[in-house]
Formats: sequence, structure tokens, C-alpha cells
Amino acid sequence: MNSDKINSNIPHILADYRKIAVVGISAKPYRDSHNIALFMKNHGCKIFPVNPNYDTVLGRPCYPSLLDIPVKIELVDIFRRSETVMPVIEEAIQIGAKAVWMQLGVINNDAAQKGLAAGLEVVMDRCWKVEYLKRK
Repeated sequence: MNSDKINSNIPHILADYRKIAVVGISAKPYRDSHNIALFMKNHGCKIFPVNPNYDTVLGRPCYPSLLDIPVKIELVDIFRRSETVMPVIEEAIQIGAKAVWMQLGVINNDAAQKGLAAGLEVVMDRCWKVEYLKRK
């Protein structure tokens, strides 16, 4: 396994990728996915909510899948159970994303390796907000 490349580009990803799809976002304000997406939005990122259960989240259109987003996404931030990550990675590859970020507790080595093999930068088992605040 090529684990030395996982989590190796966090500073670059945080600094350079501003168009972020948030897969598994919730419209419920007490959920981490909602709060972290709001934090991203408030810190200059353009978020693209992805959840087939909602029409809008945080005042933005919510898309059923990555394939439905009409603009080029740089980072795919994943709030899904570890065992459901592979199809998200496959869609991220298909849309030409630059990186995928599996949130804290989301661990899928096979999906991470598939992303790396396709040229994606991969972050796994890290919180975007925590990492963002660390660099300040």
C-alpha cells in the first residue's frame, strides 16, 4: 500500500482548493457535515452540497451526486460511512477532481489507493476544519 502519499498534501489542499463538493452533507445544523461545510463557506470556499435527500443546504443547491454538479470541482469532502466511500471516489475520478478528503473516522484503504492510482491527492481520517485551524 502507498500510505506515504495519503495525507501528504494537506497544507496545499487547504490553501489551493476552494471549490469543494461536500458529499453526505446534512441540512441538520447539529451535524458535523453541516457545521464544517458552513465553516468552509465562511472561510472563502464555494461549497457544493451533495445529498439526494435535499434540494438545498446552506442556501446552495444540493446535488444528488458528484456527476450532477455543473462546475469543475477541486476537492471532494466525504462525510459517509467508510464502507460506502468507493463509489464516491469513483465519481471523483470521473469528474476530474484534484483531491478527495475522507473526514475523521472515514477510513477506506482500497478507496484511497484507487484515488491515488488515478492521480488524486488523498486525505483520510482527518477533519478539514481541524486541519484548517492548525495552519493558522
